[in-house]
Amino acid sequence: MGRPGQGGPSSMHDRRAPLPHRNRSTFDVAVIGAGAAGMMTAAVAGQRGLRVVLIDHATRLAEKIRISGGGRCNFTNIGTTPAQFISRNPHFCRSALSAYGPRDFLDLVERHGIAWHEKHRGQLFCDDSAEQIIDMLRSECDDGRVSWRMPCSVETIEHAEGVFRLSTSTGDIEARQLVMATGGMAIPQLGATDFALGVARQFGLRVVEPRPALVPLVFDAAQWAPFAELSGVALEVRLRNVPDNAGHKSARGGRRGASAVTEFLEDLLFTHRGLSGPAILQISTFWNPGEAIEIDLAPGADIGSALIASKAGNRQQLSTVLSGLWPRRLADSWLDRHGDGMGEARLADLSDRKLQSLADQIHHWRLVPTGTAGYRKAEVMRGGVDTDELDQRSMQARKVPGLYFVGEAVDVTGWLGGYNFQWAWASGVACGQALQA
Repeated sequence: MGRPGQGGPSSMHDRRAPLPHRNRSTFDVAVIGAGAAGMMTAAVAGQRGLRVVLIDHATRLAEKIRISGGGRCNFTNIGTTPAQFISRNPHFCRSALSAYGPRDFLDLVERHGIAWHEKHRGQLFCDDSAEQIIDMLRSECDDGRVSWRMPCSVETIEHAEGVFRLSTSTGDIEARQLVMATGGMAIPQLGATDFALGVARQFGLRVVEPRPALVPLVFDAAQWAPFAELSGVALEVRLRNVPDNAGHKSARGGRRGASAVTEFLEDLLFTHRGLSGPAILQISTFWNPGEAIEIDLAPGADIGSALIASKAGNRQQLSTVLSGLWPRRLADSWLDRHGDGMGEARLADLSDRKLQSLADQIHHWRLVPTGTAGYRKAEVMRGGVDTDELDQRSMQARKVPGLYFVGEAVDVTGWLGGYNFQWAWASGVACGQALQA
């Protein structure tokens, strides 16, 4: 046992609503949070023979899984390595990811007969629906005879004499071990809260400052006004963060050095308030308030050399030439703002110096966001329980034996593209295997 799915798939009865719980208030393990990491932890522990109760305040199971990947759930990325995660300790995730990788989860998906496809740069999706992943996890919990409390709100948590006592809206629960799997604050409209961080602080654990991640970036309205009319325009760009060389204040109150430069080649989307699309979502995890981002609007091209080389006898207007590279709306808007009156000029009449200056602006568009679109638009939370407080093999709090944190609540944040789900599976398995019978 030890990994969900060993021994073959369960019977596929309707699992949309949790089964009634057994009349028991004492368990080996209480897992708070029935999302990706929580269900994985509960399934692994239950299949090892532990008495597990899974608690969630929601009325509908695993909403974040249900809406992910456009409703088809980007459940992992076959290229997952520790390099695709950001954390104060970039090595923390290595143990769990090496013990339970994308192929392990894909084996589970295939044992349940779920058809899947690779869409983009290693991203794996269900052919049909994210509901299949929810059903699969629910089936694995059923195989482990996991008890459910849902909907159920946890009101207080106490710890004495090696036992966690939970006062809940459905009655008191006692467990020797407690797993916090309530995730982060992203998408509060689905019920996301900072509950796990509050529990960490209650027990004296440090928390790395939480922030929205994988989130659109916004700009001052006056600054963005010339570009607001481009809402809906999309193109591939190369985008990188421009760290503050002076460093920024850490969650522990000290100064730490500038974050490393990170860049992505992805699609960018103009919006009424700023920028979105995969390129922006990716870089947002690495962006810190007050820092700039730099965008190459023509990646893989040398615009200056190309324009200069094609000057001779070219009677086309510069705006027409650029519209062959970009959407026309972007070409016209860019020249209105940065073209120094060159838009209506014929290419042959423009000096090499002016063309090269324009090209430099295209390849190095630098701007400073005023902030992010917030947790309502974020896909995940950056930060969380400080990994220095946890054992990387078990996810157990070093200061509080029997207390565990998994998934998004931990200061491990993946790139866009299935990496955060893989961390949920891997951390859940690591915890589920480490829990004591």
